[in-house]
Amino acid sequence: MSTIAADAKRPSYLTASLTLWSWLSTTDHKRIGMLYLISITVLFAVGGLAATWIRVELITPGGDVMSADGYNKAFTIHGVIMVWFFLVPSIPTVLGNFVLPLMIGAKDVAFPRLNLASWYIFMAAAIMALYFMLVGGVDTGWTFYTPYSSMFSNTHVTGVIAAVFIVGFSSIATGVNFIVTVHKMRAPGMTWFRMPIMVWNLYATALVMVLATPVLAISLFLVAVERLFGIGIFDPTLGGDPLLFQHLFWFYSHPAVYIMILPGMGVTTEIIACFARRRIFGYKFVAFSAIAIAVIGFGVWGHHMFVAGQSVVAAVVFSFMSFLIAVPSAIKVYAWTATLYKGEILIRTPLLYALSFILLFVLGGITGLILASLALDVHVTDTYFVIAHFHFIMVGASVSAYLGGIHFWWPKMTGRLYPEGPALVAALMVGIGFVLTFMPQFWAGYLGMPRRYHEYPEEFQIFNVLSSGGAVILAIGYALPLVYLLWSLKYGERAGENPWGATGLEWSVPSPPPEDNFDRTPIVDDEAYSYRPYAPQVAQRDPESPEHHGGPR
Repeated sequence: MSTIAADAKRPSYLTASLTLWSWLSTTDHKRIGMLYLISITVLFAVGGLAATWIRVELITPGGDVMSADGYNKAFTIHGVIMVWFFLVPSIPTVLGNFVLPLMIGAKDVAFPRLNLASWYIFMAAAIMALYFMLVGGVDTGWTFYTPYSSMFSNTHVTGVIAAVFIVGFSSIATGVNFIVTVHKMRAPGMTWFRMPIMVWNLYATALVMVLATPVLAISLFLVAVERLFGIGIFDPTLGGDPLLFQHLFWFYSHPAVYIMILPGMGVTTEIIACFARRRIFGYKFVAFSAIAIAVIGFGVWGHHMFVAGQSVVAAVVFSFMSFLIAVPSAIKVYAWTATLYKGEILIRTPLLYALSFILLFVLGGITGLILASLALDVHVTDTYFVIAHFHFIMVGASVSAYLGGIHFWWPKMTGRLYPEGPALVAALMVGIGFVLTFMPQFWAGYLGMPRRYHEYPEEFQIFNVLSSGGAVILAIGYALPLVYLLWSLKYGERAGENPWGATGLEWSVPSPPPEDNFDRTPIVDDEAYSYRPYAPQVAQRDPESPEHHGGPR
C-alpha cells in the first residue's frame, strides 16, 4: 500500500485553530469525533453514577436507600442514558467519525456539515433527556412499555420520548454519511475487498441505522400521541394493542444490538490483526458476516416476546432465526482465533481489551442461545439472567471494544502515547470487575430473582453483594483511563505516525493528522493487512525530526 503523507510541517487538526468557535463550527470529521468523545464520556459518567446508586440499593434485601418509585426512576436514568446516548452512538460517532475517512483515503466524510449537525442534534437530545429525568424523572424503564407509558405513568415520559425521538435523527444522519462516504470516496485502488474490516462493519452498522431507526421513531411518536390525545393505539381499554408496541420497538431495538456490537467487532479485528502480525484469517468470510448479521438481525425481534402472547409458530420461527444469527457471529470468533494462532503476539493494552471483547461476547452469545430456546426462556424471562446476558453483550463486549479502540487509535488521535503500565492494570480491572459484577446475576436469575425490584428475598443477597463488590472494581477500571489519557496529552511521549507498526492508510499520515488528512490522494495497491515482521516505529521526542514522520508502510 503506497501513499503520500500530508506535509509534516502543516498544522494538525488539533492545532490548526484553538478557539472554541473553531471547534463548535468545525466540519472536520476528526474534530467532530473528538466532540462526540467528550460529550459521550460525560454521559457515560452520568449513567454510571445511576448504576452505582442502584448497586448501593441492592446490597441489602430491604429498600433501605430508595423507594420503589425512586428505584424505578434510577434504573430508567441508567438505561436511557447508557442505551440511547452511549452504547448506540459510542463507537460509530467517536471512532467511526475519526478513522473511517482516513482508512479509505478520503479527506473527510461525504457530508461534513450534516456530520456537524448530527452532533448538535445529539447534544440537544441529550440535554433534553437529562433535564426531564433529573427534574421529575421517568419510571417506565428505557423500553417505555405500553400501555403504562402511554396512559398511566404520571412522570415526564413525553419529554424523554421526545429526546430519544430527536436523537434518532442524529443516528440516521451519521448512517447516511457513512454509507455515501464508503460508496463514493474510497481512494483509487481501494476496492471493496481491500477495505479494512472496520470499514465493512461501520458500513453494515450504517445500514441498520438508516433502515431501523425510523421504526423506533414512529413507535415513540405513537406513544406520545396516545399519551397526549388519548387515541387508542396501544391501550386495550381504548381499542389499542399493547403487543403492537413491542413488535415495533423490538423491530428496531434488536437490530440496535448490532449497532452497538458490529463496530466493536470491527475494532477487535483491527487490533487482533495488528498485534498478531497476520492478515485476518478468512477475510471475505469476515467481511460478509458483517452484512449477514445486519440482515438477519431484522428477523429476530420476536424472541423478546416468547411470553407475550404471540403464536407458537411465530415463536418457533423467531427461535430459529435467533440461532441462525449465531452463525456469522461464530465465523468472526473463529477468524479471530485462527488469526491469533501461531501469530507473532505482542501483548499491549488494546489487545487485552480485544481478548476481553471475545470472551465476554462468547459468554453473552451462549447465554443468548439459552434465551432463544423457548422452554428455557419461559423460565428465566424477566429475571436477572436477562440482565446479565444483556450486560455481557451490550456493556461488557461493547465497552471493551470501545476502550480497545480508544487505546489503539489514541496515538493517532492525539500524537501522544499513554503509559502502558496503568493502561494494562485498568484493562485487567475492567475484565475482572465486569465478570464479578454480572456473572453472579446469571445464578440469581436462574434461581428466580426478578429484575426491576429494589427489594428481594434474603437468599439472593450473596449474589447482590458480589455484584456490588465487582461494580466497585469495574468503576475504578473505567475511571483510570480518563486519568492517564488526560495525563498523556501533556506528559506522554510523542507518537510517530505508526507506533504499532500497523497497516492501513490512517497509519501513513502524521500523528495527529493534518486538517485535510492527505495532501494528495493516496493510491492503494496492496491487500488489507499485508503485515511484515514486527518493526514498530520508535516514538520520537522531537516532532521535527525526520524519523518522527517515517514508519513502516
